Amino acid sequence: MDSKCKILLVDDHQIILDSLALLLNTMSSVLLVGSITDGRQVLNFLANNEVDLIICDFHIPFVNGLELTLQVRRQHPRIKVLLLTMSEEAHHIRQAIKLGVSGYILKKSGRQELEKAIDTIMSGKKYFSQAVIEELAADDDEDYNNHHPSTIQHLTEREIEVLRLISLEYSSNEIAEKLFISLSTVETHRRNLFQKVNVKNVIGLVKFAIQNGLVD
Repeated sequence: MDSKCKILLVDDHQIILDSLALLLNTMSSVLLVGSITDGRQVLNFLANNEVDLIICDFHIPFVNGLELTLQVRRQHPRIKVLLLTMSEEAHHIRQAIKLGVSGYILKKSGRQELEKAIDTIMSGKKYFSQAVIEELAADDDEDYNNHHPSTIQHLTEREIEVLRLISLEYSSNEIAEKLFISLSTVETHRRNLFQKVNVKNVIGLVKFAIQNGLVD
């Protein structure tokens, strides 16, 4: 069985894809399984190919990196997403973190950092480059490479998704439609959240989400 990390590249610039392909082919621990210039094609590709990690630009037409991250996490929660981008804006970085991206590095990074990011992510951790951490430092001195608050460790990824949407005032029906799950499943997640977070109402859930940086 091939233990290499199977990678899909997504960028609207073919020269970037070609350069990354050459770079990845020098890494013994990875296997490039595809390159896509249009984000709308990614889900179709994932339906027919085995992928462990998507390396994606932030700014791509039609479906940007954040939207793609959300789609992948909904339909293929096992697959990780690493944003490789020129964007250093703090609000973009925070959006990516809140949507559950596995890593965020800049295109000015070198081969060594890209390989380190891939290895870190595939070991089950998050990876954010030092340049990204420094960009956030003016407003937030938390080390996002160790962003595992003990208060949310006991929540599943799906429960965190439901919690975010509850905090954004989505109804149970809207959550079911947005996450492609049944209404009864949403209600089960709500009950589990009340129990795990130890609150009695939605206001308590919203406060918990805000305190733990899950929503603004």
